[in-house]
Amino acid sequence: MEAFQICPVTNYYERILLPVSYSLVFLLGLGLNCALLWRVCCRTRRWSSTEIYMTNLAVADLLYVLALPPLIISNSMSGLWPFGNIICKTVRFFFFVNLHCSMMFLTCVSVHRFLGVCFPIVAVRLRTKKLALFASGSVWILATAEILPTLVFAHTGVINNMTVCFEMTNPGQFKVYFPYGLFLAIVGFLIPFMVVITCYFSIMKVLYCRAADSISNARIARMRNKSLYTLLIVFLMFVVCFVPYHIIRTVYLFVRVYMPGDCRLLNVVMISFNVCKPLVSFNCCANPLLYFLGTDRHRQKLRACWWRRKKRVQPSVCLVDVGSLNRSAG
Repeated sequence: MEAFQICPVTNYYERILLPVSYSLVFLLGLGLNCALLWRVCCRTRRWSSTEIYMTNLAVADLLYVLALPPLIISNSMSGLWPFGNIICKTVRFFFFVNLHCSMMFLTCVSVHRFLGVCFPIVAVRLRTKKLALFASGSVWILATAEILPTLVFAHTGVINNMTVCFEMTNPGQFKVYFPYGLFLAIVGFLIPFMVVITCYFSIMKVLYCRAADSISNARIARMRNKSLYTLLIVFLMFVVCFVPYHIIRTVYLFVRVYMPGDCRLLNVVMISFNVCKPLVSFNCCANPLLYFLGTDRHRQKLRACWWRRKKRVQPSVCLVDVGSLNRSAG
C-alpha cells in the first residue's frame, strides 16, 4: 500500500458537516425513494414514459443511498477507512454512477417534455414506453461505461500514517486522472446541462407564442404550466446540486495538477469542494419530489389529503371546546 505525504489540510469540519449531511441524505433518500418505488410499482396501473424514467432514477438513488453508511463512519473518524479496498472502490463507483444517471434521466425527462410541447406530432411516435425503456437501458450502459475507470483510479492508500479511501485517485496519479476528470465534466455534466437549458427556453418560447395565437387559451395555459413547472424543477436541481459541485471539482483537479505546492490555495479549494459534496448528494432527495410535485395529479392528491386532514382535526377541536364549556357550566 502506497504512502503519501501531502500538504496539511484543514479537515476538522468534515467530522460534523459530512456525517450529518450524509446521514440526513440517507434517511430522506431512503424514505422518499422507497415511497416513489412503492407508489409506481404497486399503485400505478398504466405506466407512462415519465414513470419509467423516475423509477430508474429512484433505483440509481437507492444504490447510492445504501452505499452511504461507510462514508458516514469514515468521515466521523476524520477520514480513516477501515472497510478495505473493495468497498472503497464500490462506494466511489456507486456515487459517480448515481450522479451521472441522475443527470441523464433528468435530461430524458426534459427531452420528453420538449418533444410533447414543441413537436406534438412527432412526439406521438417517439414518446412511447418502448422507447423509454430503450433510453433507460442506454443510460445505464453509458453511465456504467463512463464510470468504469473509477474502479481503477479509486483505491485505499496511506496518508500521514492513516488509511484513507481516495475519492478520485491518489496524489501521485492526478496528472493521469485529469483528462478523465475533464471528460466526465464535459460529457457527463456540461452536455446534459446544455440540453436541459435548451429544452427549457425552447418550451418557454413555443408555448408563449402559441398562447398569444391560440383560441384555446385555457388548454394552452394548463399545458404551459405543467411543462414549465417540471422543467423549472429540473433546471433548479441542476443549478443547485450539480453546477457548484462540477465547477469546484474541476478547479480542484486543476490546482492538484498545476499548482500542487500552493498549500494555502489547495486548502481553500478542498474546503469548497467538500462543502459542495452534500449539495450534490441531496439530489437523491430532490429527485422523488420531482415525481410527487411535478404533475398536476399528484399535487391535487397532496392538496386533497391536506384538506381531509384539516377537516378531521377541526371537528375534534370543536368537540373539545364544547366539552370544556359543558363542564364549566355544570
